[in-house]
Amino acid sequence: MQKDAERTQKKMQDTSGVHVWLVLAKVFRALSDHAEQSLNLSGAGLGDSDFRVLEVLLNKGTLPVNTIGLKVWLTPGSISVAVDRLEEKALVKRENTDDRRVRLVELTGKGRVLITKTFQEHAAAMEAAASVLSKAERVVLLQVLKKLGKAGKDES
Repeated sequence: MQKDAERTQKKMQDTSGVHVWLVLAKVFRALSDHAEQSLNLSGAGLGDSDFRVLEVLLNKGTLPVNTIGLKVWLTPGSISVAVDRLEEKALVKRENTDDRRVRLVELTGKGRVLITKTFQEHAAAMEAAASVLSKAERVVLLQVLKKLGKAGKDES
């Protein structure tokens, strides 16, 4: 009787908040490793933060430095260093505005070509990683993750 109860218990899925967190952490690590490998294989010479900065400029257009930092989860000091690095590589350029406190960052032609190609390759690699899920499963997963994310923000 005891062994049957233990087998039944093991078969039951752990749905605790801790288990949810652990599974999400493992999935995040696996996808992050896949993304890092994808970016390394691209030969673009971009690190993760450089890629994120270029990607947000590709998709959102010219933005103030501080706005980019918020969108790509970089601190004010880190975003300045990242933009400096990308500017040295002639991938972005800064523009002054009428407000001296605001500096806009935009892609250069060279930067646009590089991030367009790199993003397409990276998107294909991440599509391959997600291909184990059907479209319907992806929709449900995204809905559930968004719900969980919003609940986490409400409690902070």
